[in-house]
Amino acid sequence: MNTETGELIESLRVYLEELRESGVDELPFAVDGLKSAHSETSESHPVETLEEIRAELGECCRCELGGSRKNLVFGVGNPHARIVFVGEAPGKDEDLQGEPFVGEAGQILTRLITRMGFTRQDVYICNVLKCRPPNNRDPHTDEIEKCGPFMLRQVKAIGPEVIVALGAFAAHTLLQTTVPISKLRGKFHDYHGIPLMPTFHPSFLLRNKGNSEVYWTVWEDMTQVLKRLNIPVPEVTRKG
Repeated sequence: MNTETGELIESLRVYLEELRESGVDELPFAVDGLKSAHSETSESHPVETLEEIRAELGECCRCELGGSRKNLVFGVGNPHARIVFVGEAPGKDEDLQGEPFVGEAGQILTRLITRMGFTRQDVYICNVLKCRPPNNRDPHTDEIEKCGPFMLRQVKAIGPEVIVALGAFAAHTLLQTTVPISKLRGKFHDYHGIPLMPTFHPSFLLRNKGNSEVYWTVWEDMTQVLKRLNIPVPEVTRKG
């Protein structure tokens, strides 16, 4: 036995002794078809489905919004989507129809998704809040605390490769920051191990119809998303 091997064995012996003293008696491993500890854990605690999360929400009244909404707006799209778009909260049209991003801002989002080469059925779309705040006011802290965990569970159930945070509220809530959206956008951030791209909300594009620069800024963010997914970026002719 050479010196290097002897040192390796001695290091391993010391490591195992430290583990034993800390209360660890054995280390699981996979060999000859035996299951690893990770695979056993995965089977005993399988990832929940969107249907199970929705069922747990029920006719949710965990905060005051449950008493003023018309419809709970859970989410829509592919349960195994590669991209998840997360917005702030339902608006009037969404509250009436029970589906996220179906109003004018939603039409802009749909056109953007189409330009990327997808359909709404290919991606997944949801909001941090599942109920419309009265008069579209800003969400309250307690509402975020009650609803936010369900949004995170949705993301984990889907397991997307990229998340797109639509607007300052979604970006600030997911990333736990107050940095302006103008400084957050354009680069990826980490959200529970998933790359997250903040960008401007479709309603911001709606309010700035005459400013094409805003649209192209959002498109630049989406081209980064496509590149991260190794999807060819569609050729788009910039006018003006």
